[in-house]
Amino acid sequence: MRMFDLSQWGNFALGDLTIIDLIAATTNAFNAALLARSPSHWRQYTAVGLLLLAVVGGIAGGVSRDVLLASVPVALTNPWYLLLCLLAALGAQRIRYRTGQQLRAGRVQVMAAFALPWYAVVGADKALAAHVPFIAAVLIGVISATAGRYVLDVTAGVTPQHFVRGEWFVGTAVLASTLYVVGAVGLGLSVWPATLVAVGIAFAFRLVALRRGWEEPEPWQPAEGRTSDAARSPS
Repeated sequence: MRMFDLSQWGNFALGDLTIIDLIAATTNAFNAALLARSPSHWRQYTAVGLLLLAVVGGIAGGVSRDVLLASVPVALTNPWYLLLCLLAALGAQRIRYRTGQQLRAGRVQVMAAFALPWYAVVGADKALAAHVPFIAAVLIGVISATAGRYVLDVTAGVTPQHFVRGEWFVGTAVLASTLYVVGAVGLGLSVWPATLVAVGIAFAFRLVALRRGWEEPEPWQPAEGRTSDAARSPS
């Protein structure tokens, strides 16, 4: 019977870029589930609500990327995306809140910093393959890396991290996408060398920014609009 034919349930193939994309999506889903439980984002979510937020946080970047490139989102054709994001969300739910926040501030924060440039590189690579202009390839790389956080912030009624002071969240995605385009097109590097150079530099920059507290400058701020650093949502 066709019901028992796995090919009818989706494409389970795992290529190099798909594996990279899955790592980024799963890490983002796990981090989204933890972030949704932080004081800045907690809105009395149900268990199902947290699962949905985590999955959306994991796949939103890839879905946005593919829609912009006029292709069916790979997260809807390859079941590994939904399965792994759900598993990541379930794992995050089973972690006690206090432990989860310690993880998010430590190892998971490093994992999220690691996922950010990978997602950007995959987005830029797919954009180049679609023969869009270089500036658009960089933009799609940024959207791929940051759309999940945007959806989570908006859902929680928090100003998206893209627009407020932080440790170069969007800047890291721009850096990774730009380096990949320069490496792949300008220097003629193949996929893996261009990817490793772009991810390595962007990941190192993001880590240093997080550790040293490097933040985007603000143009100016009226006295009545100032808030304490503690009121800002975490990166």
